[in-house]
Amino acid sequence: MRIVLPGGTGHIGTFLSSALVADGHEVVVVSRGAPRLPAGVRGVRWDGRTLGAWAAELDGCDAVINLAGRSVSCRYTDANLREMLSSRVATTRLVGTAIARAAQPPPVWLQMSTATIYAHTYGPPHDESGELGGAEPDAPAYWSYSVRIAREWEAAQSAADAPATRKVALRTAIVLSAVPGGAFTLLSRLARLGLGGPVAGGRQYVSWLHESDFVAAVRFLLARPDIAGPVNLAAPNPLPHRDFMRALRRAWHVPFGLPATRWMAELGAFALRSDTELLLKSRRVIPRRLPEAGFDFAHPDWPAAARELVARARVSR
Repeated sequence: MRIVLPGGTGHIGTFLSSALVADGHEVVVVSRGAPRLPAGVRGVRWDGRTLGAWAAELDGCDAVINLAGRSVSCRYTDANLREMLSSRVATTRLVGTAIARAAQPPPVWLQMSTATIYAHTYGPPHDESGELGGAEPDAPAYWSYSVRIAREWEAAQSAADAPATRKVALRTAIVLSAVPGGAFTLLSRLARLGLGGPVAGGRQYVSWLHESDFVAAVRFLLARPDIAGPVNLAAPNPLPHRDFMRALRRAWHVPFGLPATRWMAELGAFALRSDTELLLKSRRVIPRRLPEAGFDFAHPDWPAAARELVARARVSR
């Protein structure tokens, strides 16, 4: 297969493109710069705003996996939130336009989305039919902006004039990878420093996904022409933050983790140029469509997944 990955230079795109090349696929990454790409991956430039020569790569390809969008690893200032929204919506519309104009449109378009689209909850988990988020009574107003980003992101794919192309929205939980540079690297650093205790009591749920299950789910969805629409990419067993961090500390053999209050989390997030929504919003998201279609998770439980990721991270240090 020839698979095109707009925005495929980020953390997820890097390990996904490597895995697809290892499967024997031809992989083309579309990006703004000229980054160093994994072996066997071909790069094509775009500006993320206008059609150009890059659009020819989609004509006749077998699949598009659009990962483009500004990273959420930043302070949620008004300017950054607007950039998150515009970068996701604009690139998705652009990919849709390229597909609509293709003489041979791709049979399938997997579009990155986010599990943040669901409501903040401590109650029953959300599958694909779960309640979408909105204004949360006990949350900062900008949390609803994150949901708006997710909704408009998916709407841009849905509105694309591409009747011959199957569209799948990947509502993805936090993806944890032993490849340096992602969320697992940051969380592990905190745990190893003894700072990986519960934040604001630790009741909030963490939805997560092991990198190998992300790759396996992409392979599965590429091969299943009967699946379209939103699909939750999340492990089947989310757990409270306090239990999540305890399992990570144990995997690193760290005996303690200092707890943090909400205001301490605000200070830490400011220092790390990140935002507390990533820590404090209770994301209790589970997959339904994948298991119903026969997908098996290799890493359904976090303690075992944490041990596997730590073991590989130790080797790469």
